[in-house]
Amino acid sequence: MHDLKYIREYPTAFDAALARRGAAAVSAEILALDERRRSVLTELQEGQSRRNEASKAIGAAMGKGDAATADALKAEVGVLKEKLPQLEERERSVSGELDALLASIPNLPFDEVPQGADENDNAEVSRWGTPHTFDFQAKDHSEIGPPLGLDFETGVAISGARFTFMRGQMARLNRALGQYMLDHQTGTNGYSECATPYLVRTESLFGTGQLPKFAEDNFQTTDGRWLIPTAEVSLTNSVREQILDEAALPIRMTALTPCFRSEAGAAGKDTKGLIRQHQFEKVELVSITRPEDSVAEHERMTAAAEGVLQALGLPYRKLLLCTGDMGFGARKTYDLEVWLPGQGLYREISSCSNCGDFQARRMNARYRPVEGKGTAFVHTLNGSGLAVGRTLVAVIENYQNADGSVKVPDVLKPYMGGIEKLEPMN
Repeated sequence: MHDLKYIREYPTAFDAALARRGAAAVSAEILALDERRRSVLTELQEGQSRRNEASKAIGAAMGKGDAATADALKAEVGVLKEKLPQLEERERSVSGELDALLASIPNLPFDEVPQGADENDNAEVSRWGTPHTFDFQAKDHSEIGPPLGLDFETGVAISGARFTFMRGQMARLNRALGQYMLDHQTGTNGYSECATPYLVRTESLFGTGQLPKFAEDNFQTTDGRWLIPTAEVSLTNSVREQILDEAALPIRMTALTPCFRSEAGAAGKDTKGLIRQHQFEKVELVSITRPEDSVAEHERMTAAAEGVLQALGLPYRKLLLCTGDMGFGARKTYDLEVWLPGQGLYREISSCSNCGDFQARRMNARYRPVEGKGTAFVHTLNGSGLAVGRTLVAVIENYQNADGSVKVPDVLKPYMGGIEKLEPMN
């Protein structure tokens, strides 16, 4: 959600920032609605004040025996009693229209975010590691995986397209990845482990920006609740409608959860393999900070995600997303793309975003500074540390052997119960 005061003071700058995201100028419409709302609110408040004054004056006039004045005041109060509910309804209607408009507008990008239309305009920041070379033709994970327990056919038979069933050592490797990531983020990077609900209320999805604009990308249950598309929703909303003490910040949380996405806009994309699923696991990172700390926290969070890739020995590149490729609620986003030798390209495996106070305004999440008066909105950040399924893909493809087996990375061996290599199942 946007700061209405900022829009009143800097409408041109607001529209210019939206233009960088390819969005139309909207400040004039916002300010017109704001003026209508304030005008109706002023009329309503004046009417309520006059009603109270007239009601008191009736008693005074009757005490003096001035029936004519008392009758005139009663008539005026009667008119106001009919008018005030109408004004209240007008105020609710205009306020709802204004709030809906503000809720539909994406966050404003930081100045350093490159302007662009889509992923082709993202800026590469750095690379780590050298892509693996093989003395045989590297295969895609969808070819390597089935003999090792990656059962696409059973997943489809049970649930339909974009679901996968895992067996044996493959299921163990998947579990090992999630547990290692969680241990790494808590033990090395100081995130607090959380176990969160997988079903959330509409207010929670609104708070992190998935609703109302992206309803079709999410799964809703018959009782009106929603399956989480990411633990960002439940972790970030853990501070909704709270006033935190400054001393408690930053708050750093992590959770390993299933994630559920309808992939409504992904028809025909990545239909084969694990890259794009309706259900997958992810270790999510969320930070709640003071405004002045969020830029540094964004770098720290991204480095925390990079650390997992480095420990696994997976080559990757770091991208600064352009204005046209950033998420709705982000002010700045880094994507990490891991090298997949079977596909011969880099694919996204983590996205880390600084949302500023955008989500905090939607959730009404504040903190009380030690110095000064009043409260201020916190800043929120979120990132993948990492997506488990896509990391599984990267491990399978980067650690594949010519005989169809897959070596277990060293950091995962303690989680694998002595298994050092995944071998085709009998």
